[in-house]
Amino acid sequence: MSNVPACPQCAMENTYPDGDNYICADCGHEWPIAAGESDDSHADTVVKDANGNVLADGDSVALIKDLKVKGSSITLKMGTKVKSIRLVGGDHEVDCKMDAGNFMLKACYLKKI
Repeated sequence: MSNVPACPQCAMENTYPDGDNYICADCGHEWPIAAGESDDSHADTVVKDANGNVLADGDSVALIKDLKVKGSSITLKMGTKVKSIRLVGGDHEVDCKMDAGNFMLKACYLKKI
């Protein structure tokens, strides 16, 4: 069984590699081979806290600075402990649940406990 992906445009499986591209024989669509490989490298992104420790899903962290919540009068206080974080992609790498609600935080304002 071949590991050549189906065409993203017409979803037909009659595709073949040609140089740096995949080509669909049915609709003629071409797309780069490297694009499929770059998705795997995004999953290997390492998220580090303010001290340089690697964070993982389920870790406990504490805030190192008071953070004002945009669009609200809530302030998250320095030293607040957060249990069971979840890492997500994007600018704000950490998704967490606190007493004040659910928040997306940047890892540079957290330290691993």
